[in-house]
Amino acid sequence: MSSIVTTPFRRLALACSAVIALGLAGVAQADTLDKLKKGGTVRIGYANETPFAFTALDGSVTGESPEIVKKIFEKMGVKKVDPVLTEWGSLIPGLRAGRFDVIAAGMYITPERCKQVLFTDPQYQLPDALLTKSGNPKNLHSYDDFANSGATLAIMAGTVNLGYARDAGIKDEQILQVPDTAAQLQAVRAGRADAAVGTQLTMKGLAENGGDSLEAVTEFKDDPSHTGYGALAFRPEDKALRDAVNAELKKWLGSEEHLATVAPFGFDKLNVTTQTAAELCGQ
Repeated sequence: MSSIVTTPFRRLALACSAVIALGLAGVAQADTLDKLKKGGTVRIGYANETPFAFTALDGSVTGESPEIVKKIFEKMGVKKVDPVLTEWGSLIPGLRAGRFDVIAAGMYITPERCKQVLFTDPQYQLPDALLTKSGNPKNLHSYDDFANSGATLAIMAGTVNLGYARDAGIKDEQILQVPDTAAQLQAVRAGRADAAVGTQLTMKGLAENGGDSLEAVTEFKDDPSHTGYGALAFRPEDKALRDAVNAELKKWLGSEEHLATVAPFGFDKLNVTTQTAAELCGQ
């Protein structure tokens, strides 16, 4: 018999292959969710950034996002959280490499990140602020102020603020990229940077930790489109898991239990948003 397959049969074979591939992908997605439920443990990737996710004095992980993960996954039958501390810039690569199952770090949803991970709908909305020496000696209140004055700005590597700063005309030699918020605090305190930029809650927390020598400048003139929307993030192949978590979040966000869970970290009902991941991803 000839080894040549006629065109109709070839099309049928290709169609069958596509159906099988889709079926296997669906099984893989379901397997991830089932695996977590059977094992009873979910691994979360986080970077030390108060109040979103950080290591407490007793060595446990806490913060707005980890506490939400604990509540939501417990409702799904997964009662244990296994934290994996990672530098911010390594969170997405670490997730995609399988080092953990979900990013629980208050990560902002951006179109660029949406190409790499699957986000849940956001659990909060939040503007940015600056951290400066007390009295804000260089009178810094916007990215334009840095571009016009030549002042130095400390930015946590891998955050959206780097792009915002460059778009505003701040030169790279004015930007000090650091691995975490503790390094931002030290840079401003030591005078290696005139200010640091980050979420309003984070900068307020750093100012409190810095004592009388530092202050948070919340009168920060910024593009309204820069308002941050934080969410949990999953691998692209874990859509079923993301969808299951999203369904639980939709029922829970804005509830009394949710607000009580995030209140210790400075969040309240004003941070709750109706924006969706699809809208923020531009889909």
